[in-house]
Amino acid sequence: MSFYDLSKEVRNQLVEKINKDIAHDLTSNRVENIITCFSDEDTYIRKTGYLAIGKIFYSKPELQKTILSTLKELLKSNPEKIRQTTVNAAGEIGKFHFEKVQAFFDTGLFDEHHSVRNAVIGSVKKMGEKNPVPVLAWAKTYLKHPDKEVRREVCHGIELRGRTHPQDILPLLRELEFDNTNRVTDTLIHVLGQIAYKNGCLKTVVAHLNTWKNKALVEKALDEIVDVHNRYKKFAVLTQQEAIEFIDGNYKPIS
Repeated sequence: MSFYDLSKEVRNQLVEKINKDIAHDLTSNRVENIITCFSDEDTYIRKTGYLAIGKIFYSKPELQKTILSTLKELLKSNPEKIRQTTVNAAGEIGKFHFEKVQAFFDTGLFDEHHSVRNAVIGSVKKMGEKNPVPVLAWAKTYLKHPDKEVRREVCHGIELRGRTHPQDILPLLRELEFDNTNRVTDTLIHVLGQIAYKNGCLKTVVAHLNTWKNKALVEKALDEIVDVHNRYKKFAVLTQQEAIEFIDGNYKPIS
């Protein structure tokens, strides 16, 4: 029976038990309960586990060294679910202490399994939203990496910060405007669309795109932005027609 097949009362009891079991492991130099939780088939059980690690890290400073050393060992585990959940746990810590967990993302970004790499992307999203300065500085170092998948993953990872603060990630995105891999440029175009439909964001994005030099790519991005205003019309500040009119009146590309 999966987590959400349980009643709310039973789910709450299970969450409390997982929190206690993980805390017990950390205070007694054990990992059995953590491994059981981190390797569970149910996504929500694993999520409960990595959220528990984050809560304990902040509420019990005396266990921080133990938590970091435990996660470091778990990142070497064979089951990819354990490595995936370990990266997610590091992401909870990185929301406020990125310097303590940066190495987990340097490693996870090159993991052989896509689920671990996806956990890096998800963690960069949540960390970048809360703790943008060090996270974006780290991301920038990988935007010219020779591995196209690394460039694509980092581009995708910084998206969430851009939805509310596009000015923070646009200089990083511009690093990819002449990337020669379609998979990377497709992600770049997608991200530009995703950061342009919230309040005030279109103005910021278009102003920045006026400074880009790859006219063909920018025009594809503008088409995506217009399309996003239709696909997400329930959430977009402007209608699709208003977005078209704004772009027509404000996009002035470099000749």
